Amino acid sequence: MEESAKIDGAGHFTIMWRIMVPLAKATIAVVVLFYSIGMWNSWFNASIFLMDRSLFPLQLFLREVLIRNDPLAVLTAAEAAELADLAHILVQYATIIAATLPLLLFYPFAQKHFVKGVMIGSIKG
Repeated sequence: MEESAKIDGAGHFTIMWRIMVPLAKATIAVVVLFYSIGMWNSWFNASIFLMDRSLFPLQLFLREVLIRNDPLAVLTAAEAAELADLAHILVQYATIIAATLPLLLFYPFAQKHFVKGVMIGSIKG
């Protein structure tokens, strides 16, 4: 395909943007998906640099809930007194769902690029 484009007079940038990038859409979508999941789940940098609990991201709270096995640790003393009878496991599951829900909603929109990328790579005769 690249040689055909050169014969037709296409330059390097035209070949890249009109032939190579559409063929690589599936790969680009996978890399973007993996990178976004990695950034979404990152908690380590926040645990090192943030000291103010009001600035903690959701994943750092999720880590605290799961590691300490104490969902009331992320609440203030007044809130903990009101919610002391909560089952620990239910709060853990709810926190996990809240942390993964945005990714679960994002994936179906990215999936169409996977299918298109696989089908567009074939040369039709």
